Amino acid sequence: MELSLKTVYLLSMEYEIKPHEKLSLNVKELWLYRELFFFFTWRDIKVKYKQTVLGFAWAVLQPLIMMLIFSAVGQAFNIPDEGMPRPLFSFSGLLLWNIFASGITGSGNSMVSNSNIIKKIYFPRLIIPLSSVLVSLFDFVMTFIIFIGMLVFYSIKGQTHTDIMGFLLVLPISLFITFIATCGIGTLLAALNIKYRDFRYVIPFMVSVLLFLTPVIYPISGTRYPWAKLLFALNPLYSAIELFRSTFSPGTLHIHLVFISLASAVFFFIVGLFYFRKTEAYFADLA
Repeated sequence: MELSLKTVYLLSMEYEIKPHEKLSLNVKELWLYRELFFFFTWRDIKVKYKQTVLGFAWAVLQPLIMMLIFSAVGQAFNIPDEGMPRPLFSFSGLLLWNIFASGITGSGNSMVSNSNIIKKIYFPRLIIPLSSVLVSLFDFVMTFIIFIGMLVFYSIKGQTHTDIMGFLLVLPISLFITFIATCGIGTLLAALNIKYRDFRYVIPFMVSVLLFLTPVIYPISGTRYPWAKLLFALNPLYSAIELFRSTFSPGTLHIHLVFISLASAVFFFIVGLFYFRKTEAYFADLA
């Protein structure tokens, strides 16, 4: 992909690299570099599926295979599914989980992967981790089409009932919560990883652990201990998944736990943005 003359001109300009307000996204500057934003995102998408036989089909195959495994395990061990068809329960959780897992993995390693360009030119550093999160949203769009087909299939069979208006309202809210949680943790890990390279090993381990601390395979109602429910609610992805499922699940939505999880998502977003802004002036020296 070729950059426009405007973008090349912006990249060639001289800037004094210093951070903006630590809690500011600096949307105006990000918009000024929007073409570079698109360039990084599309480049990462092409690199991710480059020289693969199945190409973009992997974005659908991976969650489908995981859904089959989780459904079989849930059936074998009689794991609660809140009255939903087990494949629908698993796949609905995997939809948002994959955004989160892929997003924090990509953004957490993004600054190290792009160290060469960081040293050479100035542009808003936030573009790099945020573009990695957008790549995971691209995968979501493809898997969401499969999910809609599953939802229609089980609705026709009478195994689930979907509140369509509620679903259309809750969907963008769930995606927004997932996005800010992923951006917050992703930018935090990106800033830490460029200074402490141990995090390249911490990130995949953390993603594996978080999968079992997120209501993807099982619902939070499966535990009878109140302290355990509060612990799971501290997961920023809990609110997104529970809200998403609430319009086609007969289970009870625990509003107080949703708000705890939402507060956790906002907390991680603020902390991640603050630390990234605080340390970005030194990225070129550390990369």
